[in-house]
Amino acid sequence: MQILLANAKIMFPAEKVTAKAWSQPRFQAVASVLAREMAQLDVEELARQLDCSPRIAAENKLRYANFDFARPVPAVMAYNGQAYKHLRAASLGHEALVYGQEHLWITCFLYGLLRPMDAIVPYRMEHCVRLEATGDKPVSQFWRDRLTGVLIDSVKADDGILVHLSTAEYEHLFDWNRVKREVKVIQPMFCVSKLGNLKVQAVWAKSCRGAMTRFILEQRPALPAALCAFEHEGFVFDPGLGGETHPYFVREDA
Repeated sequence: MQILLANAKIMFPAEKVTAKAWSQPRFQAVASVLAREMAQLDVEELARQLDCSPRIAAENKLRYANFDFARPVPAVMAYNGQAYKHLRAASLGHEALVYGQEHLWITCFLYGLLRPMDAIVPYRMEHCVRLEATGDKPVSQFWRDRLTGVLIDSVKADDGILVHLSTAEYEHLFDWNRVKREVKVIQPMFCVSKLGNLKVQAVWAKSCRGAMTRFILEQRPALPAALCAFEHEGFVFDPGLGGETHPYFVREDA
């Protein structure tokens, strides 16, 4: 099975990551073109396009100015968001990382699709950014024709199953209806139950997505049914909810 996991906005400084990358991103040349144009934008325009504060915009203008010279690190160890805190990539064994290189895709608005040990540098990119290089289209739309076939082909070359642990925002990188037609998408749901009411809580959902990614990389399940053994911080599989393509994992909250 192939796995989709979203990137994170928060990234470690390169000096805090000791591991070395194994591979170059498939769309490195495209990312470099986008980065060079981002570096030419002034701080005010960057803040508008990235929907962030002037301080964060200034930080990322510097990042883009140094894009071709910064020390790259493995993608899966570069991010420091909630999912990645529970993936704990730095502690994964060699075999799990090797498996990840063949089975895990990280969705990203700058690099498109990344394998976990691809070499990347710190950046910030949002789905709504429009550049001359994207034909003045939102960057998510710009990537769609480039990424859809790559994802589908990689899933078909595997076992035809895609475990969707990314988020709805990143579905816009693909012709998602085509993806769902051509491969089998398994999208686990992580819910908190309180007094019988189910609710998806963003922090818990992100944590579980990262933890399930680690579970798959370490256990290397042959069939989607094996995902039902996943447990994390009180979340366990509930056979009475969802179905084969939407397995539910529920945590009881008193």
